[in-house]
Amino acid sequence: MFSTDFKVNQELMDKHLRVGHSFDILTRALKMNGKQARLYFVDGMIEDNILNKILETLLKVEADTFGQIKCTRDFVDNVVPYGEVDITNDAEDFVVFVLAGCVGLLLEGFDEAILIDVRSYPARPVMEPENDRVLRGPREGFVEVLVHNTALVRRHIRDPRLTMEAIQVGRRSRSDVVLCYLDGQADPKIVERLRNNLRNISINTLTMGMESLTECMSRRQWWNPFPRARYTERPDTAAASVAEGQIVLLMDNSPAAMILPTGIFDFFQDTNDFCFLPVTGMYLRWLRIFVTVLTTFLTPAWLYIVNNPSAVPDFLYFVKVEEPPSIPVLIQLLLIELVLGALRLASLNTPSALIGSFAVVGALVLGEVAVLSDLLVPQTVLMMGFVALANFAQPSYELGYALTFMRILTLLLVALFHFWGLVAGLAMLLLLISITRTISGTCYWYPLVPFNGRALKRLLFRVPIKRDNS
Repeated sequence: MFSTDFKVNQELMDKHLRVGHSFDILTRALKMNGKQARLYFVDGMIEDNILNKILETLLKVEADTFGQIKCTRDFVDNVVPYGEVDITNDAEDFVVFVLAGCVGLLLEGFDEAILIDVRSYPARPVMEPENDRVLRGPREGFVEVLVHNTALVRRHIRDPRLTMEAIQVGRRSRSDVVLCYLDGQADPKIVERLRNNLRNISINTLTMGMESLTECMSRRQWWNPFPRARYTERPDTAAASVAEGQIVLLMDNSPAAMILPTGIFDFFQDTNDFCFLPVTGMYLRWLRIFVTVLTTFLTPAWLYIVNNPSAVPDFLYFVKVEEPPSIPVLIQLLLIELVLGALRLASLNTPSALIGSFAVVGALVLGEVAVLSDLLVPQTVLMMGFVALANFAQPSYELGYALTFMRILTLLLVALFHFWGLVAGLAMLLLLISITRTISGTCYWYPLVPFNGRALKRLLFRVPIKRDNS
């Protein structure tokens, strides 16, 4: 708590902000008609032009003005020419906001401090996300500055019911997290549950941003690869989710928005579905569902066919392996899974100018040469090539890796138990989805369990937009 002794307040803030130890923590002493004042701010996080104008105004305060000021609020109302100003008596809050980029002002004779929000964070331009593109629609995406992201969402929804609740998470990092929802549209029980969940997080820092927040909010099931939340870097997608009654979490320093609650069916939606007519959008959505299921069980089913050639109908003759391979088919499939995973990692660290060469090397050297050297059979390369490309049909990387793990597990079960291994793989997939709980606490099968026909129809079909005549 601050006191009316200006020297005590100054020494307290110099100690907590470690003035003199960090070169970027700056302080400025002022004299306003005999009254002492002191500014605290972080270099590189403020708007210099605005601060200079505020300083000019403060240094021109007349003695008569001071005579009319009885409290800190009077000083703010009569002297500080800026809109985003707050008053605090909590020294800890003062330190946190100064480190977040606000300008802190201590005044002689007052037991409260003034916080002036003139933050100007370094930010990259608002551009379309690299991995979330659309054929038609806005070419904009979230950035790492929280205030810019909230403005992008509010630009899409000009409704006073749109609520942005700010909550600080982390004892040291004090990361700003915004709970974004449409009051009256979102489920108040889920909103309250998420609010309490955020406030009860006990952690020093959110080192990895949104992923750290997700782990802190979800149940500890490290062995369960299925994602508990859906992410987007598109403001229009986040705004559409909020308008439908979902809740969006935005976090400072992260360009990703977390959409809650999220079930397994939500991952089959994509922004491109709404760039076409409803019939085309519905076709794309069902194609996405079919391809996702196919990529999960294609190679296990083919492995069963290879091990049981008598069960293959004549029209599927091309999937048979005529000659015994030098390496067992199971080992070939697992080997290519590892190679594809390694290539995916390598592509993340490959400069953009070399992506084309990287693709040629991966396709020709690792594919064709492996077949010509009898290391792999052509059918293995064909199956895994299709799986590798079709994995990009659904936009969630988290779900893609979860299905990859289930595919590998099913391959091992088929190798051990043949047909019943295939059945066991499917059963384990359904069981794992059933026991997964989202961050909001809802069932992963929602809106199938509990059943909500209207919501299920909206997720499975591209429903035409209806006009509201009310």
